[in-house]
Amino acid sequence: MRAPHFWWAPSPSFRATLLRPAGLLYGAIATSRMQQPGKRADLPVICIGNFTAGGAGKTPAALAVARILEGAGESPAFLSRGYGGSLPGPVQVRTEHTARDVGDEPILLSGAARTIVSRNRPAGAQLAHEIGATVVIMDDGLQNPSLTKDCAIAVVDGATGIGNGLPLPAGPLRAAMNAQWPRTDAVLVIGEGEPGRRIAEEAERRDKRVFTARLEPPAETARLLEGRKVLAFAGIGRPEKFFETLRSCGALVEAAHSFPDHHRYTPADLMALRREAATRGLHAVTTEKDFARVMSAEKTKPWPDLLVLPVRLRIENEAGLRNLLLRRINERRLNGGATSEAPSRR
Repeated sequence: MRAPHFWWAPSPSFRATLLRPAGLLYGAIATSRMQQPGKRADLPVICIGNFTAGGAGKTPAALAVARILEGAGESPAFLSRGYGGSLPGPVQVRTEHTARDVGDEPILLSGAARTIVSRNRPAGAQLAHEIGATVVIMDDGLQNPSLTKDCAIAVVDGATGIGNGLPLPAGPLRAAMNAQWPRTDAVLVIGEGEPGRRIAEEAERRDKRVFTARLEPPAETARLLEGRKVLAFAGIGRPEKFFETLRSCGALVEAAHSFPDHHRYTPADLMALRREAATRGLHAVTTEKDFARVMSAEKTKPWPDLLVLPVRLRIENEAGLRNLLLRRINERRLNGGATSEAPSRR
């Protein structure tokens, strides 16, 4: 799905206003679903989600949380729905899996920690327990009520915030904010911008913890791109953010191609991109998520000179986030690990 531009306007446009009744219906259904009781897993569950549809930076945030927890002596396992993959799970991601099997995000996550794909989240959490994890990092699922969450962190893109503030399809919200705030413990704002500042201020008014961060490419990769003329392509929530990152590295973006989020590349897509890059004398570059999908595309020739730009999250007040995570994990352990059904909460 490619997010329409009117979603990100600071106030509802005429088109958004026409879609408002559909958004109210969607929001009511989502709110009702979020209020359903969830199951308590055998392990503490940390949820990394977002208020909106689209790329706020969940995957880098989940990777950063895993690094923090590993540094504290925990053994985390990622739990993902596996959007775009064919396997319903529960299954642990292995080296033989491709993005077509488990989705692009689990492929990236599995490079950092054990990763489980399961459309049934409680069953996935049970598998995490069985393979020896000490904590579950739930990638996405802020609006999913099936598991009780011990700490829920909403990731927000500072440049776009919550857009026009309306639920799908009138706006980008997955549910009305008055349903999402009570189930959110902290907000992580990635990048700068007035929309993100407004969300941070609202979070503080509601006594939620607020953290800020920025995405940075590795220095050696940035140096490699400096001064190069590139053809950039991306099928992520907000491709413009990737193109901006390339420019900040000093790359000369001569061509930029946007695809829908989680786009499955076809041989024709890749042939056209390679031909354009070769004809214009450009270096092709893409994101890690897109590279996972390029590698899983069927009947395509290897693309050895395709460049990949990884990004890592640098969190301000990382110690504060670490303390929040460990406090919630320890509170859960002190309160016991009962697996009976419990009301879904923060």
